[in-house]
Amino acid sequence: MPIHSLNHFFIRSENLEKTKDFYISVLGFEIKPRPDFPFPGYWLGINGSIQVHLGPSNIPNREKYYLGTGEHAANGQTGVIDHVAFMAHQPEEFVAKFKAMGLHFFPRYFPEFELYQIFIRDPNNVMIELNFFDIKQAPEWSGEDYSKMDRVTELPN
Repeated sequence: MPIHSLNHFFIRSENLEKTKDFYISVLGFEIKPRPDFPFPGYWLGINGSIQVHLGPSNIPNREKYYLGTGEHAANGQTGVIDHVAFMAHQPEEFVAKFKAMGLHFFPRYFPEFELYQIFIRDPNNVMIELNFFDIKQAPEWSGEDYSKMDRVTELPN
């Protein structure tokens, strides 16, 4: 009974519509049919699947609806999860779109894996990673070469 794929992740948003618009207009997701949950929200997806579930952050009974949300849960950050990653194609189109929209992003390149990455924050400050494989050489907008960064050699006690 192995796990075979990620179904979705859930974001509690302080601005539900702005967050929905980001995932649709910036990342290319589509609104998908959603069950009649007892709170407003959206299921967003691509390629016939759902990857993102959005719901409002500060609602009555949120601890009851959102089983992963404790009474003192933080808003506006990714929490203990550093980022959420998606596979993507055509990095040059994302870079052009982000620049045209005035969005700040962080590009990285792993030459030994032919992997190009773009990191961008959503309106809730959740870090989103886009991975592009088979990039033979770093484009002029490649950003940091991850393979040349300082290495962690010891873990703190």
